[in-house]
Amino acid sequence: MRIAIIGSGGREHALAWKMLQSNRVTKLFINATNASLSVLQKCYPKKSISFIDISDSNVDGIARYAKDHHIDLVLIGSEQPLALGLSDMLIKFGIMSFGPSQAAARIESSKAFAKDFMQRHGIRTAAYSVFDDCELAQKHLSEIDYQVVIKVSGLAGGKGVFIPANLSDARDIIHKLSGQEIIIEERLSGEEVSLLAFSDGKNISALPLARDHKRLLDGNLGPNTGGMGAYAPVKLPAELSLNSLIDQTLKPAIDGLRQEGSPFVGVLYAGLMLTDSGVRVLEYNARFGDPETQVLMPLLKTDLLDILEACINGTLKNLAISWHDLSSVALVLASENYPYQPSPEQALGGIDQLGNTKNLAVFHAGTKTLDSEQLVSSGGRILSVSAWGESLSQARESAYQAISQINCKSSFYRHDIASVANNNSYALAGVNIAAGNQAVALMKKAVRSSYGPEVLAGIGAFGGMYHAKAIKEMIDPVLVASTDGIGTKISLALSYKRSKTLGFDIVNHSVNDILVQGARPLFFLDYIAAAQLDPDFIAELVSQMADACKQVGCALLGGETAEMPGVYHPGGIDIAGTMVGVVERSRALPKANLKDQDILLGLASSGPHTNGYSLIRHIFKDIKLDDDIADALLKPHRCYLPILKATLDHEQQPIKALVHITGGGFFENIPRLLPENLRAELTAWPIPPLFLELQKRGHISWPEMYRVFNMGIGMVLIISPDHRELVKNLINEPLIAVGQLRKGQRSVSFI
Repeated sequence: MRIAIIGSGGREHALAWKMLQSNRVTKLFINATNASLSVLQKCYPKKSISFIDISDSNVDGIARYAKDHHIDLVLIGSEQPLALGLSDMLIKFGIMSFGPSQAAARIESSKAFAKDFMQRHGIRTAAYSVFDDCELAQKHLSEIDYQVVIKVSGLAGGKGVFIPANLSDARDIIHKLSGQEIIIEERLSGEEVSLLAFSDGKNISALPLARDHKRLLDGNLGPNTGGMGAYAPVKLPAELSLNSLIDQTLKPAIDGLRQEGSPFVGVLYAGLMLTDSGVRVLEYNARFGDPETQVLMPLLKTDLLDILEACINGTLKNLAISWHDLSSVALVLASENYPYQPSPEQALGGIDQLGNTKNLAVFHAGTKTLDSEQLVSSGGRILSVSAWGESLSQARESAYQAISQINCKSSFYRHDIASVANNNSYALAGVNIAAGNQAVALMKKAVRSSYGPEVLAGIGAFGGMYHAKAIKEMIDPVLVASTDGIGTKISLALSYKRSKTLGFDIVNHSVNDILVQGARPLFFLDYIAAAQLDPDFIAELVSQMADACKQVGCALLGGETAEMPGVYHPGGIDIAGTMVGVVERSRALPKANLKDQDILLGLASSGPHTNGYSLIRHIFKDIKLDDDIADALLKPHRCYLPILKATLDHEQQPIKALVHITGGGFFENIPRLLPENLRAELTAWPIPPLFLELQKRGHISWPEMYRVFNMGIGMVLIISPDHRELVKNLINEPLIAVGQLRKGQRSVSFI
């Protein structure tokens, strides 16, 4: 038979790869614009493979080409030609088509139709409302009491789903999508799986259950994408079975479409969420998934062509489809700027050496071959590496070993695909105990490097133990403790792959918080919580904390690492900690002798530190940051202990008070330590360019800037004018004149 495959992604390459394994296929036609044509020709030199130089959207041209070239059967891989009616056009020309009619394909091409269809046929899905009016959609947000997901109703190439962080974010997304039909639906929590089935319009035969990792970054962080990797099969909780999922989600959809006069012939894909209250359908697709196809085709034993014919001829129930008892993993290699904007072409190397590896395949998507035969990247998702083996861990190891050998300068891939797949009750609830244990093992050495002899029990114990002999030797010791977190800076850092300073952020912030009481740190306890743990990321983060602790002479005594799906949304992560320090009571700050004419001096910040990032993310929400701005925004929170140590230890105690400029800026932090009869008069100082840029881009009022940001000053010293020269000599960096204290009601003002 003469077969054509329509589409130009890794999915279509995998389908062609499988199709060419059939002895019945004499000639294959593909319209893939990537390098898969030349790859397939090398892999199957005895097969005849030709290129169709016609766009997916030209359904009339494809149908006429198929007729003119005597093509027997067309497999439609991508969604756009289905939505445009290619299947109907092919049937009109007397050509067998594997893919639903335009009417049946509405189950994917219109999410509004799909949601209403599910409601009509009793298929359980999330609560939803459909809008084509921006104002009505905004009003709806004020009337509901649940967190939402916002979806573009039409086709969006896997990038039409938005998960807002808060109400303000949701409103911004709706405004951005103004003019399009959108769905606002309840955000569900649970384990997400992909269930696909062949259908002849009446009967169905399910493929192995798969899982697609849609978020861009490790730990399920970053925006939704077309998919960064997948694995199959997925093991279900004991209370569920594949048949029960089929009966709840696929069978009623196939029956419903047939009853409504649009029988579905092709592959129906159900994206499912396994929630605490049962299975819910997130969406339907009218074709094979990508990258699910790249893990499913290697598992298929039955001739793919036999299956397609059975679906088209209505005889699927007579065909026994069999699958290899193996596991499969696919990893997506993506270009540097994916999914934000196109990336320049980059040379691809190392793939030829993988070509003959057993149980491994490379499927091309955004690639092309230059005249020089040089293979280069040409799209967002460049390729996927699929590996299969006797166990999931074996397949995963093979896939990661292979992808690490591919050379492409400006590319990346996730490191946690299939990392939480194991069959214990916690894992089925979305919790991966093994990942937590692995993280502890990886971080132990770094954490223990911060210990001195005073640490009696630390990481791995039920509670940290710190010998108090140093405190006992003090005259009148006062313990000082502070708990804080990084906030949304972590989201920006992970989005721009600059997470190597987050551990320093939380430790340095905490040191500064107790420093304003004059205390020196003794030990630090960290807290990291996420929807899903990535052991390597957690270990790196805690190692950073250990290094930061060593720099200030305290111990990272221990902490808590928690994986809490359902409490944190996918991709959600929180980093916090508690610092405990000590100070002699006689040297504790602030002093009680603050008075009129005392002066305020500032120490420079390294940037926004760990405050104001919700506003920063809002300012840059539609902008891809260049490296200079990203670096400036994400510099670590500065630690002021090394700078102030000599001054705090000086016998004259020249510092009367310290103010750490954190959340609330100058207007809220300075009044905390002022008596009721003193106010602070602030004077102008040179504002660093980064803060000027934030004010300009965000159109933020100047009072609000000083309320949110540190404006280039991270720590304020209050001293007597008589001690200005002494402090200047003790501090080895420029001091910035900030203002002075004056008599009056406690407040802060600018003069």
